Amino acid sequence: MATALHQIPHQSVTIAAPLPLDSGQNLEGVTIAWQSYGALNADKSNAVLICHALTGDQYVASNHPATGKPGWWVRMVGPGKPIDTDRFHVICANVLGSCMGSSGPASLDPATGAPYGMRFPVITIVDMVRAQAALLDHLGIARLHAVVGGSMGGMQALAWAAHWPDRIGSAIVIASAARHSAQNIAFHEVGRQAIMADPDWRDGNYYGQYCMPTKGLAVARMAAHITYLSEAGLTEKFGRRLQGRDNKSFGFDADFQIESYLRHQGLAFTDRFDANAYLYITRAMDYFDLAEPHDGRLAGAFAGSRDVRFTLVSFDTDWLYPTAESRRIVQALHAAGAAASFVELSAPFGHDSFLLDVPALDRIVAGALGNGR
Repeated sequence: MATALHQIPHQSVTIAAPLPLDSGQNLEGVTIAWQSYGALNADKSNAVLICHALTGDQYVASNHPATGKPGWWVRMVGPGKPIDTDRFHVICANVLGSCMGSSGPASLDPATGAPYGMRFPVITIVDMVRAQAALLDHLGIARLHAVVGGSMGGMQALAWAAHWPDRIGSAIVIASAARHSAQNIAFHEVGRQAIMADPDWRDGNYYGQYCMPTKGLAVARMAAHITYLSEAGLTEKFGRRLQGRDNKSFGFDADFQIESYLRHQGLAFTDRFDANAYLYITRAMDYFDLAEPHDGRLAGAFAGSRDVRFTLVSFDTDWLYPTAESRRIVQALHAAGAAASFVELSAPFGHDSFLLDVPALDRIVAGALGNGR
């Protein structure tokens, strides 16, 4: 439930200065929650920022306080791992608009003392990065060794390179894109409409109520989860196998294993995420288009990024952010005179490949950080 998530204590800081937003509004008293791993060296030159995806959070390599499950990238981050915390000071901040300690729709509006709900201003990916920059200012870190992210995290890494290139040494962008496609916007809109059609959504004013919009949020998660997987992976894992029965029920229970799996994923998601936050973050992703301010020329977004080293990775079964999107970024980077390397990896897991066991990705990330093994 959103109220329970809001009450979980997090390591956080509240920034006194108003945060300017792309919408033209200013957000007062922004709180940013984060986790860090590994020691910061004396000259503060070994900081690596990890940017999380849509439903991720700052608990990249430590147990999640709401679910107790291991961090979402624990296989990638830690002592002796590709993002080696014996060498690097690793920071991951909960994005602006989310629900794990950073300011979002479940946060209390200082002007009213009540949760913002839908009064929270609409935000963008660049606004998320602007909040991360404010956190780094607070921590006294002027420049990052690298920024790393997959999916929406990759969008943030690209926004760092386009808007704050002097603050990063390298950008590692995994399974991502420089814009959201019409197809991606369409899937997000289905999820948003599912949430807003839930009578318990109450126009976003459900905080403190007995009933939460869990049904709508679960459906939104189910629809999105399909896009994270590949057809081959779904067929191999589930096929048309029945769930706990020998014959079809000739009803509308979960006859098939894939139905049961999606229902479980949807309901489990409602225990750790806020419905309004889902609306805001998906809208931020939909607005993302680095080329738009440059008359549609993506190379223009990277005109000041020539000193940033780029590493891009895509997966051959990812149809949500297909390889063509990464190639488009690489072409723009080369046109802008930036150094960029790119590889398409083969993995059966679809878009979720960046979160799963793909040893080739580990080697690429370690190499890009100068931590080759």
